[in-house]
Amino acid sequence: MADMHELLRLLGELDDQLVSCMRCGMCQAVCPIYGQTGREGDVARGKISLLEGLAKELVKDPQGVQDKVTRCLLCGSCAANCPSGVKALDIFLKARVILTGYLGLSKVKQVIFRGMLTKPGLFNTMLGVASKFQGLFTSPVNDIIGSSCSKFLSPVLGDRHLMLLAKTPLHSEVPSLDTPAGKSGLKVAFFPGCLADKIFPRVGHAVLKVLKHHGVGVYLPAGQACCGIPALSSGDKQSYEKLVRANLDVFARGKFDALVTPCATCTSTMKKIWPTMASGMSQSDQQRIVELSAKVMDVNAFVVDKLGLKAPQPKAGAVSVTVHDPCHLKKSLGVSAQPRTVLRMNPAYNVVEMAAPDTCCGCGGSFTLQHAEISAKIGMQKRDNIVGSKAQVVATGCPACMLQISDMLSRSGDQIAVRHPMEIYAESL
Repeated sequence: MADMHELLRLLGELDDQLVSCMRCGMCQAVCPIYGQTGREGDVARGKISLLEGLAKELVKDPQGVQDKVTRCLLCGSCAANCPSGVKALDIFLKARVILTGYLGLSKVKQVIFRGMLTKPGLFNTMLGVASKFQGLFTSPVNDIIGSSCSKFLSPVLGDRHLMLLAKTPLHSEVPSLDTPAGKSGLKVAFFPGCLADKIFPRVGHAVLKVLKHHGVGVYLPAGQACCGIPALSSGDKQSYEKLVRANLDVFARGKFDALVTPCATCTSTMKKIWPTMASGMSQSDQQRIVELSAKVMDVNAFVVDKLGLKAPQPKAGAVSVTVHDPCHLKKSLGVSAQPRTVLRMNPAYNVVEMAAPDTCCGCGGSFTLQHAEISAKIGMQKRDNIVGSKAQVVATGCPACMLQISDMLSRSGDQIAVRHPMEIYAESL
């Protein structure tokens, strides 16, 4: 149970934010979950109505409220399209913290977040061991995508097609870096994120290759932790704040012009959510968050906006690539044109647009596990749009979206590769 004074403080913050919702219903048109269920409780307006009586509902039916509030992708579509500027994502994250503080964190999540995730060394070691034995329980199913399936894990994961842990994570191949600025005159801190480190290290290597090519110095410190969003999404503010402080400490040792990451979710978390959720932390931590978050950039945006890259014309017979806009990249950060420019930097590829490239893929982190059926329905709509583009490759700037899209395409037997824009650009260097 959380400290009651902290819960009351958060309830006060929540009440102040709830009053701005006019109940206009504009969120209905863009909510991917409401699009599948048609339930008022699944859309932002319905959840906000429920949260207005949260203090009373906590006593009456706290579990029921938690079930409704966690039935959300946290994609930010509602906030991006709200005429009143309601910060729905902030509201739902605070509500989850309040509910978890009142109900307590489940034993399983305590083990995952407090026992492993907040201990980066142990977390890396355990996943390293798991990577060596995963082949015993999985079978490859799609060579183009690189996906596998597992009958052994089907009771937990259902019919998912998985992207396995890398045999060698990025942090093992590149434990740390501290190179000076070259011809660009710029130096960046590099935050790969958990998925680019442990499942898609090829993305991390592509980023390092691009930065080196352009003469950008890199500060890649050892001991980086998760950005904290998995814990915060589950309402575990204790683990979240521990992870934030760990990263603040690690990056405080270096000097750099920007902090770049190839993960849309990590970028949005560090730039937007860290400052928003800092009010309960110490003044010194709040100041450090303000200073670091101001430097955070999506790596595609850094390469295009700071290095001034201009794309050449594609070659004849170029490979067609379509683009999925991650919710946290376009809707939270306004980054959409830059990943396309990065793709066009490789003249062997030609960008073709799919229908509705910025609709959610249905991942939402743990949402895809807790609400597998809805997640898959949303994901299959994205799959249909990708296939409809007739592209040979789909690119996206979020490793979590890469997981979901790989799953959907693989389950359907599609032979369409899933890549990060930086991978495709790095191929040409």
